[in-house]
Amino acid sequence: MTRYCSFRVYRLGARALFGRAGWQEGMVRVLMYFDFRTWLKLVQLAAHESSPRRRFGLYIRLLIRTPLVALFTAVCFFLDPILFPGLRRTEVRAPVFVIGHARSGTTLMHRLMSEDRESFSVFKYWELFAPSLLQKKIVHWLAALDRSFFGGALERRVRASEQRKFGATQHIHRMGYTIPEEDDFLFMHSCASGGWIVALPYIGELDFYHVDRRPAKSRARLMNYYRECVRRQIYLNGGNRIHLSKNPLFCGRVESLIETFPDARFVLLYRNPYETIPSLLKLMKVSWKMRHFDEERIRNSLAVLASMSCHNYTWPLEVLARHPATRFSVVDYRALVSAPEETVRQVYSDIGLEPGAAFAARLALEQGKVREHETAHSYSLEEFGLDSEEIHAQLEDLFLRFGWPRPTPQKTLESTQHEQRQWRRRIARRLG
Repeated sequence: MTRYCSFRVYRLGARALFGRAGWQEGMVRVLMYFDFRTWLKLVQLAAHESSPRRRFGLYIRLLIRTPLVALFTAVCFFLDPILFPGLRRTEVRAPVFVIGHARSGTTLMHRLMSEDRESFSVFKYWELFAPSLLQKKIVHWLAALDRSFFGGALERRVRASEQRKFGATQHIHRMGYTIPEEDDFLFMHSCASGGWIVALPYIGELDFYHVDRRPAKSRARLMNYYRECVRRQIYLNGGNRIHLSKNPLFCGRVESLIETFPDARFVLLYRNPYETIPSLLKLMKVSWKMRHFDEERIRNSLAVLASMSCHNYTWPLEVLARHPATRFSVVDYRALVSAPEETVRQVYSDIGLEPGAAFAARLALEQGKVREHETAHSYSLEEFGLDSEEIHAQLEDLFLRFGWPRPTPQKTLESTQHEQRQWRRRIARRLG
């Protein structure tokens, strides 16, 4: 009788914690992911830092702050289904992933689609560093207390911190604590995020990109944790919403995403690599120079980053060709900035969605803003020692498919911009 009662208590406890999921699936739902191997590698690389001040700062971050935050997150992650029973009934259904080479318009597409607030759930920047539902609720409670009793003093300090953190690179890539951002930041405290490359530019020794090449068990642990983070965010934003993600880094894990979310849908952004590759390299170069890394290490990391760029263009299409049942939409960046409303409507049609009336009205209002999206900044391949012919040879099929112009020694920046404006006018006339 005692054994039977113990078994009943055991089963009731499991049901209270995991819902209908079994023990194995249940443990996946409550355990935080931490990449100990990469953490040790980061500590080893920090030891090689020539600057004593930077080395000390990295030790504090890696040996004290990151483990403590990870431990706190792990406890909160475990408590989530206990404190919020509705989480056990929340599922991730048919998520949408906006991917493409960095600087190809993924942010713009994500911003436009995230205006469909009735359909989509997204992560704001600050929420990515608080993966647990309990952590997010604590932040909301603190914000409410600040408004009620301190007149928003804490909020003003946060805004000032936001300006200090992002102000220097806002002209290249707009960021902020309450702006939707890339899901990859969820893995910062797990030591599995590409964000660590900014703090330690050793791209040749740290690989956060090629997840699809990892062993199946390692891949599953990472992606199962990601699914649980998404599930918590959907519960927070409303359980009937669709997760919308924007991640250029996810170009290297399309296979893993389909394994984890069999009903996943994809939006693939494509832009001339002669524009995207040097733009990305410039962004990373500015970030590393702000942290005073030596020139040789910056050059080496930029060279490895450039060599990975063609994989960003080809791998998603290769994977999707092996999964004909997966719905996806291919978007030319020029069409997006020339006719954003028509382009987004086409994307919805391709992936099986119907824009609601409220979203359609907001999208129409965004039309004028997007047409001002054209950047005034220009970046050259020569600045980074890149060979345009080599890039063309590796991506020849895509150059033919999208009709991207090839640069010539005589071509000036003004003539390139003139070609782009003419192309956009033709698209506008055709759609309008």
